[in-house]
Amino acid sequence: MTAAGLPMEIRADGLPSRVRIHEVGARDGLQNEQTVVPTEIKAEFIHRLAAAGLPTVEATSFVHPKWVPQLADAEQLFPMLDDLDPQRLPVLVPNERGLDRALALGARRIAVFGSATESFAKANLNRTVDEALAMFAPVVARAKDAGVHVRGYLSMCFGDPWEGPVPVAQTVRVCRALLDLGCDELSLGDTIGVATPGHVQTLLAALGEAQVPASRIGVHFHDTYGQALANTFAALQHGITTIDASAGGLGGCPYAKSATGNLATEDLVWMLHGLGIETGVDLDRLTATSVWMAGVLGRPSPSRTLRALSHQE
Repeated sequence: MTAAGLPMEIRADGLPSRVRIHEVGARDGLQNEQTVVPTEIKAEFIHRLAAAGLPTVEATSFVHPKWVPQLADAEQLFPMLDDLDPQRLPVLVPNERGLDRALALGARRIAVFGSATESFAKANLNRTVDEALAMFAPVVARAKDAGVHVRGYLSMCFGDPWEGPVPVAQTVRVCRALLDLGCDELSLGDTIGVATPGHVQTLLAALGEAQVPASRIGVHFHDTYGQALANTFAALQHGITTIDASAGGLGGCPYAKSATGNLATEDLVWMLHGLGIETGVDLDRLTATSVWMAGVLGRPSPSRTLRALSHQE
């Protein structure tokens, strides 16, 4: 449990007053688990995360079960969340078939998943970057026609395990293309966790010059080299107010073996609350949820804050 008065709130100049945490543990986290989590447990996990005050909880992915068997139960899971506002429950769709499945169940927020690099586009989608954008075009158009919010994920924005450093201009081009397709927001993915704060600020500045406002950008950092919180702070300084995180630090990427866990939501909340930035998240309830899920998975969480608050060894 959090000690009274901790973390001590001291605001830093030039930071947002409120941040929306886009919780990805139930989708990006669980899809990387070796074992398949029962559907009822997934539903309980999402309900607990929502009850902890997380405004956006990514629920599942409507991909072919062959590619992500851990999320093959999307049709069974989503109806179990009928008591939650579908505006709080984004789902990932890879193509028009995935969109059809999501819309049939009442999804109101969808995401497409692109790549800033050719190597990862080939590994993840078996397409070039531009072929993937062409595949997304009718998905985004149909979703917008249905009044559905569309997020554009972009992987490998900072580095690629096959290609190495990713030129800033290359990432900016694909970001701009996703917005031009009609995406409402972007999520910049540091898929293998190689970003550093200067790189983050340089990319965000370049996006601003390309008429991509901070209000339409989210950031998605992995903590491979321990840089996720530092990178998040750099993004906050640039005015970013949407931060992706995963309860207990679950997740990685099944198509990039060097991708380790996401930024832990508990670690993010601790830092934001210490900065006096509102999140709406109850850290104690979130911690209890992640401790419960760690028990389900049979292993401790990598989150430093979670370990400290729950006295995990």
